[in-house]
Amino acid sequence: MTEQTPSTPPFRDPHLPFAKRIDDLLQRLTLDEKLSFLHQFTPAVERLGVAAWRTGQEALHGVAWMGPATVFPQAVGLGATWNTDLVRRVGEAVSKEVRAMRAHDDRVGLNVWSPTVNLLRHPLWGRNEEGYSEDPRLTSAIATAYTRGLRGDHPTYWRTAPVLKHWLAHNNETDRATSSSSVRPRVLHEYDLRAFRETVEAGAVAGVMPAYNLVNGRPNHVSPYLREHLRAWTDEELLVCSDAGAPSNLVDHEHYFDTHEEATAAALIAGVDSFTDHGTDSSQIVDRARKAYEQGLLTEADIDTAVRRQLSVRFRLGEFDPHYDPHAGTGEFDTPAHRALAREAAEQAIVLLRNDGLLPLAPDTRIAVVGLLADECKLDWYSGTLIHRSTPLEGLYERFGADRVEFAEGVDRVRLKTSAGTFLHVPDAPAAADGVRGAEGALDPALLAGRTDLPPLTTDATGTELALVDWGEGVLTLRAPDGRYLSVADDGYVRASADQPGGWIVQETFRLEPHEHGHLLRHVGTGRHVCVAADGVKVADGDPHVWELVIAERGEEAVRRVAERADAVLVFAGNDPHINGRETEDRTTLRLPAQQERLLRAARSVNPRTALALVSAYPYAVDTTALPAVLWTAHGGQAAGTALARVLSGDVSPAGRLPQTWYADDADLPGLLDYDVIGGRQTYLYFEGTPLFPFGHGLSYASFSYGDLTARADGGSLHVTFTVTNTGDMTADEVPQLYTRAVEPSVTRPRRELLAHERVTLTPGEKREISFEVPLSAFEFWDVARGGPRLEPGSYDILVGASSEDVRLRTTLRLEGEPGAPRPVLRRGLEAADFDEQSGVAIVDRTKTAGDAVTPQEGRTAELVYRNCDFGDGVTRVVATVAGEGVVELSLNGGAPVAVLPLETATATPYDYTSLGAGVAVAGVHDVHLRLRGPLRLAHVGFSG
Repeated sequence: MTEQTPSTPPFRDPHLPFAKRIDDLLQRLTLDEKLSFLHQFTPAVERLGVAAWRTGQEALHGVAWMGPATVFPQAVGLGATWNTDLVRRVGEAVSKEVRAMRAHDDRVGLNVWSPTVNLLRHPLWGRNEEGYSEDPRLTSAIATAYTRGLRGDHPTYWRTAPVLKHWLAHNNETDRATSSSSVRPRVLHEYDLRAFRETVEAGAVAGVMPAYNLVNGRPNHVSPYLREHLRAWTDEELLVCSDAGAPSNLVDHEHYFDTHEEATAAALIAGVDSFTDHGTDSSQIVDRARKAYEQGLLTEADIDTAVRRQLSVRFRLGEFDPHYDPHAGTGEFDTPAHRALAREAAEQAIVLLRNDGLLPLAPDTRIAVVGLLADECKLDWYSGTLIHRSTPLEGLYERFGADRVEFAEGVDRVRLKTSAGTFLHVPDAPAAADGVRGAEGALDPALLAGRTDLPPLTTDATGTELALVDWGEGVLTLRAPDGRYLSVADDGYVRASADQPGGWIVQETFRLEPHEHGHLLRHVGTGRHVCVAADGVKVADGDPHVWELVIAERGEEAVRRVAERADAVLVFAGNDPHINGRETEDRTTLRLPAQQERLLRAARSVNPRTALALVSAYPYAVDTTALPAVLWTAHGGQAAGTALARVLSGDVSPAGRLPQTWYADDADLPGLLDYDVIGGRQTYLYFEGTPLFPFGHGLSYASFSYGDLTARADGGSLHVTFTVTNTGDMTADEVPQLYTRAVEPSVTRPRRELLAHERVTLTPGEKREISFEVPLSAFEFWDVARGGPRLEPGSYDILVGASSEDVRLRTTLRLEGEPGAPRPVLRRGLEAADFDEQSGVAIVDRTKTAGDAVTPQEGRTAELVYRNCDFGDGVTRVVATVAGEGVVELSLNGGAPVAVLPLETATATPYDYTSLGAGVAVAGVHDVHLRLRGPLRLAHVGFSG
């Protein structure tokens, strides 16, 4: 232990409060040093002995991007466990591996950028794999558990410092840097903010990361919500880290500011403390901040505020107290306990969607294992490198014996023929001594990805038979017989040089484009066609090469051969996390790729005992009526195959639950950019159709009965108790779920809404009493008439069951609350965005720093309705605050206009508001209807007597 001396500066004194130590260090830093702290990569201050530091270490489901680490199931899979204790233990294991890896590699950061708490509102979102659930309470419960594990339980020093992603209302990759999410106040407070709020309030969050998109016309990186909401939820200093490149986007793509100095100053003042931009080069951000300071756009106090928040995290991580930091010596990495936890998590993430008795499989079953995901252990963009791996096929070999399992991948086997009569040829892989093959013959992705020293493809008289997989929408991969994927490196040559498709820009995907009597082969990553040159096959501009596709065998033929010989068939289908749905790319359909549907039909045509196992990062719409069994798991990490085999064999009873609605058809989905979950009737909360599988659904090999429900409201909380009994013949988990529904609400409320859940393990015949205590604030809605939450008095159904649709117990309680009142329009007027109903409206920014306005979408006519507006004894004048150009029409109760307010001359900018007035004669309580025509912004409507 270091003994303190009179010369030791106070910031080095572990006996002082962190706040005093930060004050001392902050006043010792020069302005230039403080400016340097604003970039993600903070340099050392050697004169003070302060080390270099960086924000950001990806750790979504294991330590990512830093080499080998334990790989747990994808985040959506962790959400499917509905098990907060398990997820907390996963977070704990991940944080211990972060610490252990940092001891040997200082590139590993302790400020971890995870979890992602964006709600899975829309299942076509490309990053569906990164979120936990479409429900804010389930999301916040899982996120809180994970952050608690990441943080550790020491009262002073944190093991890692979690940052929540991505603030706010971010659920599309299409135009993600320029699109605006129109979020009405009720959706903002009841849905999007809730997942963040409950996790922040739990006290294990170090900060947040704003999203690329805009919300209500204003970029998230200059959002007033950071100040108005986020920082109001906690007394802790929260570190806000920008997303990569987002500070520059404010000017370069969003054109929200004219100069980078303005943008940098605005983001810093709004609350962004660390700028992730231009990679490791901090010079541009620092220069922008310095110029903003010199131009008077920033004060030194603004800079101090951001630096203080960074230092607060660093002190909490024990950086300045290495002798006191209890985590400094953490060395737990790839331990037996972590490997067992990865398997447990993978098992608990498996959801049995349908089962007519086919599962579990008897030990003597002859099994045909088919499909493109059967012998794969897929990783995603935020995975670490596998130390161990288990595919479904390997798990089934191990559990049932290789003699009882027959495999057919079901890929099309093809050769590509040139117009000259030669065929595409893949040269042999170098010998093991060259480092291509691992110890057990497995391809080594670290050595294969992007290699330019391997020989490029050529052509010869016989060619090489390739495995062709169509992943949907015409995107395909081509694989050599030894497992190497065709890939394109920076030099443009085509090589068999990848273990898997991957990378920020995937270089292993192609398209076959019909052309005259053959096909052109286009490389997706570069957009160029594949051509044959004297020195090898390459992608190039210019005259494309025409290829003839010679099919040696269709995948369906192999599937039928093995399926007809089996007692049961397991078809493994799903997605590759780097193709057709990932960061930067949304999906376009819920349907399975056509090639996979053909394989499923082929198996089913010769063997009715065919089960479908979906291994995917998102839901699908699949006709399951003719299938005796269907299950789903997210990509389950290193233990996925073993976990699936244990569930399929009945060693483990499945108990995962769907964390989001599985819709039956694309027609059931809202628009990707429609963020109004209330008006658009989205998610299980509001969806009025029939889902393929509902939120919370999941079957078991056991059966459970529910009984003895009691519910009472007392002391500001709802107290619910009931019993669950395992009436089956095997030990199994059940996930009792508590929902509510307002019986006669005055406004649109959820059809049902999750209040609480618990995952419990019960032995055969065991009966367990389950108790939930829920604050009555959980029954509140955001009352736009008063601009705040309100518990509406009335009757509420209390629903207990095994899913949102499988309700086993119910009762109704009357809750006391605050009665509604008409809108006090004489006192408050009408804030334009506080509507009850709308049609054709987009919410936009009133100014660049605060407030909302509304505008017609794409210049069309928009309608707004404000219910129960109280005009008292009467008003004689209406005044609308508007900008732009157009007309505002006001009517009452849907009748003829009583006032027409034209803005005939366009204002100079969308933020130059003017007042339009007209005489009216209105008294009493009425519904106000506003019609907007033209490209104008309406901020407020006021009335006077």
